[in-house]
Amino acid sequence: MSTNRLAAEKSPYLLQHAHNPVDWYPWGEEAFSKARAENKPIFLSIGYSTCHWCHVMERESFESESIAEVLNANFVPVKLDREERPDIDRIYMTFVQATTGGGGWPMSVWLTPELKPFYGGTYFPPENRWGRPGFRTILEHLANAWRDDRAKILESGDDVTKQLAQITASKTPGAQLEPRIADTCYNTFRRTFDARYGGFGQAPKFPRPVQFDFLFRYALHARNDEGIQMALATLAEMYRGGMYDQLGGGFHRYSVDAQWFVPHFEKMLYDQGQLGVSFIEAFQITQEPFFSQVARETLDYVLRDMREERGGFYSAEDADSIDPLNPKHKGEGAFYIWPATEIDEILGKPLADWFAYRYGVEPAGNVDEDPHNEFSGRNILYQSHSEEETAKEFGVSESDVRLAMSMASAKLLERRSSTRVRPHLDDKVLTAWNGLMISAFAKAGQALQEAQYRDAAVGAATFLLETMDDRARGILLRRYRQGEAAIDGFLDDYAFFIQALLDVYEATFDPAWINHAVRLTRRMIDLFEDKENGGFYSTAGNDPSVLLRLKDDYDGAEPSGNSVAVMSLLRLATLTGDDSFRITAQRTLESFAGKLSSQAIATPLMVAAYLQSLAKPVQIVLAGELSDAGLQALLAERYKRFLPNAITLVVTNANRAELAAWNPILATMKPLDGKATAYVCENFACQLPVTEVEAFRKLLE
Repeated sequence: MSTNRLAAEKSPYLLQHAHNPVDWYPWGEEAFSKARAENKPIFLSIGYSTCHWCHVMERESFESESIAEVLNANFVPVKLDREERPDIDRIYMTFVQATTGGGGWPMSVWLTPELKPFYGGTYFPPENRWGRPGFRTILEHLANAWRDDRAKILESGDDVTKQLAQITASKTPGAQLEPRIADTCYNTFRRTFDARYGGFGQAPKFPRPVQFDFLFRYALHARNDEGIQMALATLAEMYRGGMYDQLGGGFHRYSVDAQWFVPHFEKMLYDQGQLGVSFIEAFQITQEPFFSQVARETLDYVLRDMREERGGFYSAEDADSIDPLNPKHKGEGAFYIWPATEIDEILGKPLADWFAYRYGVEPAGNVDEDPHNEFSGRNILYQSHSEEETAKEFGVSESDVRLAMSMASAKLLERRSSTRVRPHLDDKVLTAWNGLMISAFAKAGQALQEAQYRDAAVGAATFLLETMDDRARGILLRRYRQGEAAIDGFLDDYAFFIQALLDVYEATFDPAWINHAVRLTRRMIDLFEDKENGGFYSTAGNDPSVLLRLKDDYDGAEPSGNSVAVMSLLRLATLTGDDSFRITAQRTLESFAGKLSSQAIATPLMVAAYLQSLAKPVQIVLAGELSDAGLQALLAERYKRFLPNAITLVVTNANRAELAAWNPILATMKPLDGKATAYVCENFACQLPVTEVEAFRKLLE
């Protein structure tokens, strides 16, 4: 078996390609020097370890000796993990999207030795088929073009690079921030809402939690509950479908159909973190136990299957896994799907019949459209009928059905866990994604009054501070794996972790978390802010291999670093009284005014951040000791409510002086008559303090 340079890397994705016959280089100067010395173009292949079509292209092309021979002879092959280097991925994805009209992974881009792109695409079959040129054909064509028409290619690379710089410029002269931006964003969601199945637009449907962030906050701003109902309906339908792992908890990546039924089965940490927050906020808004139940199931899945031994969280689980009916084959979702006969054998009658009715199990399988024949004769579990409908169908009580389904699910989960090979686990720890997950656990600790979730948030945040916070260099690192922390952090790493630190503070009320957030925020501003035009670049600008410094503004599957940074800056301004944070937030919003005005639907979290900037800042200050039952009762009352524009502080005898150093008025906020006391302040003007929960409730309402 051949071995290439990728064997020395830490990235699970790069290691998957370490034994290809392709002479792979990791992204770096060794590859660039070879390209310049031999005057060869670079073939850059970008993907990630849980990417289904990345696996397909590896099997078809990168494991082929004959294709590797063409690739090695004419190009310098470079492999890059998009999750480790999102900065490089964004640049070349922008190029591919601009030149082909689409994008995705695996991404294939050909570069000049100066790293300027001149041709690109996504997945290519090995030979010509489906009306698409094969990978071998493209390699041979581009090798000939480089030999015969190199000057034209180099000129094209220069032109493309200039055009990319223009495309990615964020500021639009004369654009203004106006409240109608939020109305425009909302109305677009309203027009595209699928009233039957939830979600926005048609298939495929992605869980895009920033949509819920916006809709929940817009409802407060506009006093319009319709957006809340759209969000709640979507969350409920996602949970009931095959998009959700009905046995083990956690959400799959997306649904290929409009009904949330057939998922792409990989599970990403950033989805669990953001959707965990969405369901917690839905619970705060509605007080319906359904939403807290889904949040708990999702968080419990992460604690069980995605937590690193020191407290951090792993990145993802693969969509593909070894087929239990055909161990020589890896199939999409094989770990999660069931033949009806296996369910009958495990559960027996009548439990198997009840379960089949409840979860849509059919004797011949329940997937009608299966172009790749992955699900033949098997079933994707989804909630075909409610517990109430199941009870009525079989003439039993709902409580009997509930108990039976709990027992059946436990048996099937145990069989799945003990006899099937789990999907590949991408066990790298990313600072940015951990930040999103920490926020979910911190908010769950608050809203659900659950100590294990709060402790998980504290443990993961402590782990990141110990391993990723390089105090000697004054930077955050991005990736940890097998004892090694590496790669200078990007804006997302700072912004998402700062947000997490603020959430951990509001779950624990230890001012040390604010101190960390303030320190890292100031460093984020130093490294990434565009001092002339406002906004934050994604990179620090100190890596010469990064062709362009981009300002990411798209709130997609992950929120943009700029959106999250604005929200945290506004929170810090209210927490600390330091108005420089608010000024930086406002400059950032103004720098994206053109994008918000023309494409608000692409930036819903930024629009939500803009609404936050318009709202009067609210401080909820509780004075007393955390061990006091009266103070805990006040905290429980506060966290029943969805109050996104409020920050909460607890002033104790031990921390009063430290908090007052930021905001002197906090020194005067003390318990009255020995009782825990609540001070509710809006726009820095405070209501009369109260000590009773009922009086506090009225102030919050």
